[in-house]
Amino acid sequence: YAEVQEVLSPAGARAGPRRLPFWKGALTVTYQTHSPEETRALGAQLAKQLQPGDVILLLGDMGAGKSELTRGIARGLGVTGYVTSPTFTILQVHEEGRLPLYHFDWYRLESAEELYELAMDEYLQNGGVAVVEWPCRAPEAVPACRLEVEITPLGDTDRALRFTPVGGFRELDWEGWIS
Repeated sequence: YAEVQEVLSPAGARAGPRRLPFWKGALTVTYQTHSPEETRALGAQLAKQLQPGDVILLLGDMGAGKSELTRGIARGLGVTGYVTSPTFTILQVHEEGRLPLYHFDWYRLESAEELYELAMDEYLQNGGVAVVEWPCRAPEAVPACRLEVEITPLGDTDRALRFTPVGGFRELDWEGWIS
């Protein structure tokens, strides 16, 4: 592998350079945020580049910031209503934005069969943006082409967010993400 990137902060502060690997032609980029507001701002920046059919997998423990990032993506797509984690409903659909947002939380799934039985897997290819929390609960339902975002708490409010395109997910333009 070749070393390429640095840690960036949407606010441009407190994030020192750190080298990251370039794996299998996919550019992995890590940003560091220092508050829920910065995490949402990063999500809004990501939303500007999202296209119909994009699938974003959010990886991280409980309380890592997956829902905060999703709220930012929703705002960036033009969703105006409150965005909650669909823990008990599995799926929240937000259609009022530039693209429909299909927000999944697979935490309570026993298997991918539950998605298939409810035809929820169809939303993964339905022309909107699908954001999936807890994709590890139904790995066989995860599309090959996706953007994985691993969120790691670094303290009470600081987070590292690592973006990795997988399976031919297009390269994103990371320039200008810092405000």
